Amino acid sequence: MEYLSDRIKSLSVSQTLAMAQKSRELKAKGFDIISLSLGEPDFNTPDYIKEAAKKAIDDNYSKYPPVPGYDDFREAISLKFKKENGINYSPDQIVVSAGAKHSLINVILSIVNPGDEVIILAPYWVSYYDQIIFAEGKPVVIEGKLENDFKIKPEQLESAITSKTRLIIFNSPSNPTGMVYNRNEMEKIARIIEKHEGLFIISDEIYEHIIFEGEHVSMASFDFIYDRVITVNGVSKGYAMTGWRIGYIGAPLWIAKACNKLQGQFTSGVCSIAQRAALAAIQGTGESQKKMKEAFLRRRNLICGLLKEIKGMKVNIPQGAFYVMPDISYFLGKTDGVTKINNSDDFALYLLDKAQVAIVGGDAFGAPDCFRISYATSDELLIEAVKRIKGALEKLK
Repeated sequence: MEYLSDRIKSLSVSQTLAMAQKSRELKAKGFDIISLSLGEPDFNTPDYIKEAAKKAIDDNYSKYPPVPGYDDFREAISLKFKKENGINYSPDQIVVSAGAKHSLINVILSIVNPGDEVIILAPYWVSYYDQIIFAEGKPVVIEGKLENDFKIKPEQLESAITSKTRLIIFNSPSNPTGMVYNRNEMEKIARIIEKHEGLFIISDEIYEHIIFEGEHVSMASFDFIYDRVITVNGVSKGYAMTGWRIGYIGAPLWIAKACNKLQGQFTSGVCSIAQRAALAAIQGTGESQKKMKEAFLRRRNLICGLLKEIKGMKVNIPQGAFYVMPDISYFLGKTDGVTKINNSDDFALYLLDKAQVAIVGGDAFGAPDCFRISYATSDELLIEAVKRIKGALEKLK
């Protein structure tokens, strides 16, 4: 008999990771699966970063690192925040963790009490919801409509805030939609937060370097709510370092100290070699980022153009990240005579079975009429994937 805790039973399996696992299993059995499910750049980590890791091994970075990260790494992150984001975080306001996902749960567990309400903006990244549940908080979902580029309106946020609201989780550029809030839109949100004492906001900025139009704006750069913002970032997306597992926060000192305390009991400091590699990454010239962004822009234009040719599919053009989230309302309720598409999960499984293309249904993102494609793969695979998707969908009546 299994005696699992209520805590673990309350969690859902990450649908992005579950679909990636199914893809790997089918590939191992010989199926020609094209996976567009994981948000992972298909580029290799740049050589100068790998060289820094090799040097760290030779320099014997093999002892326990400080819990919040090496001092020189946090100093470099502090400088990065100042130069790139216009935010002043001292090194002791920074905590380095095992990826931005780890940073997020550290913050949530540090400031959310059982019963506290946490606002998330749908479509949202899959783990936000379950991390709130794990902390015994109450997720409050505000829906951004496709017609408004998946962005919420300020009045939606204002009406969702109650005396129990402790935290808002904000993400721009967005996973899963790729949309980007502009400065004016963000300031309106910031002004609402300013009015509510004791309300904090996590600004997840992991995709900041992948913006095709406009500029990236950091929420903490609005000085009137600086002390209410926790900025979450990392090296996974912008430097093609997903497997190195390095994320970090910049936060009010008392929150940084709380995360340091929590991390000291759970994981201690994160991988010493990965930290040295990440230090080299953020001190680099940015040439590798420029090349990746150019490739992602080309792929965005390619896949959005191809998807728009599929009858019944609505496609908004993303301004950043490497995702697109088409609306599939047209296909819900249809069947090929064997399989009926009742929801977005059915849609995802249908494409995996009939087209051998792995995507992720929108239910996991709080967008049941949509699905997410990650276009962080080659042009050739994107062309072939959409060809297969189109063929499979033409069989639905």
